[in-house]
Amino acid sequence: MTARIARTIAVGVFTIGVSAHLTWTTHAAGAQTRNDGAWRTRTPWGDPDLHGEWTTEGEYGVPFERPAQYGTRQFLTDEEYAKRMQDIRVRDEQDLARVDVLSGPVPGAGAPIPHWREYNTTSRRTSLVVDPPDGRLPPRIPTAAPIPVQRCGSLLGGEPCDSYDEYGLGVRCIVHGGGFPDAMIPAVYNANMRIAQAPGYIAITYELIHDTHIIPIETAASKRPPLSPKIRMYMGDARGRWDGTTLVVETSNLKAPNRGSSPRLRLTERFTRVSRDAMQYQVTFDDAATWTAPWTAALDMKSRPDNAGVFEYACHEGNHGMSNMLSAARALERTTR
Repeated sequence: MTARIARTIAVGVFTIGVSAHLTWTTHAAGAQTRNDGAWRTRTPWGDPDLHGEWTTEGEYGVPFERPAQYGTRQFLTDEEYAKRMQDIRVRDEQDLARVDVLSGPVPGAGAPIPHWREYNTTSRRTSLVVDPPDGRLPPRIPTAAPIPVQRCGSLLGGEPCDSYDEYGLGVRCIVHGGGFPDAMIPAVYNANMRIAQAPGYIAITYELIHDTHIIPIETAASKRPPLSPKIRMYMGDARGRWDGTTLVVETSNLKAPNRGSSPRLRLTERFTRVSRDAMQYQVTFDDAATWTAPWTAALDMKSRPDNAGVFEYACHEGNHGMSNMLSAARALERTTR
């Protein structure tokens, strides 16, 4: 048996196991009544129940770092929130307005096709970064590597590139944004995910760029040896554990730098389900080779109906998009000579 066949069988067995236990958990959870207090529902094997479909869509449009006028305040006042909602109504009207593409410049040309839109902002946060208290990233240390600059192939500008590897990871449909955990942060559409549980494992499938983060759950008796730093993955090497009813996931060995991080970046995520329909999410970035201190971002996750569906993100449809972008760039060069 080849290593490739063995890996394929192992993935298949895991998928079947998750599917079976997810069905079992769904029936067990369905027997529970809705309540707004502490979430105490358990899987049949005794772990806190996080399974289901979730979205962070409500956080769309919240600044990553906090604007200075809010100081250390994490949430908007009623007046500020009303202004945000009004701005959203104006944005929606502009995005959905009919346009004549032959009449000249089109307002809001970057807006998605109406049936793609999934950014129903409801958050009162002033920023996604919650620590440091001012909601700003800590200073970078003097020896930190410079933040990579996207010189071509941006989603907004579409500047032509000379080679496929000059396009960003998101444009190439490899991972969203700067790599994990950017899939948690809403970006116009597909801010949805499915959490599946099985004994000893949790799998989170993100709708955007179709990644699945497989998280082994460690106990004192099931500690795994550290992965070699030479092995790098876009989803990293994840190790999960329970802290009461909170799932704590530590991830290292990330392949893609996130916000100019170094290979030493270590992420600590915390998933705390507070009711049937709500979960609190926090992620802490710890990289002493990049920032002077760790920093933390937070989002609220809301449940979706179990049959809402996490759909295939076909992206480049067989990778035709990449060849078309490169051939179009070469054609453009010929016309401008």
